[in-house]
Amino acid sequence: MTRVKRGYIARRRRKKIRLFASTFIGAHSRLTRTATQQKMRASVSSHRDRSRQKRDFRRLWITRINAVTHNNKVFSSYSRLIHNLYKKQLLLNRKILAQVAISNKNCLYTISNQILK
Repeated sequence: MTRVKRGYIARRRRKKIRLFASTFIGAHSRLTRTATQQKMRASVSSHRDRSRQKRDFRRLWITRINAVTHNNKVFSSYSRLIHNLYKKQLLLNRKILAQVAISNKNCLYTISNQILK
């Protein structure tokens, strides 16, 4: 019986998995089965942490705005500042407000004066 040479499809699939897992440590980067498992685990973690990252950054921005409003007596609380922003229809999101609060506090004063008018 003659020798049958296998195709390249399975090799291409394993090579793709190995390239993904090349930065992993130990058998997780060398063995195909464990590399496949680690790839699935990594994709689950990345999907979960994308939404967690959004949540964490929003918490950080709220904390920064709240700290500046309390220290500099701009408003008595963060919630009143946001409420008055919506009432006056000033469309500034929390990310921009946090950047303004940290870098340029005079701009925050002008924004708060604009709200109080």
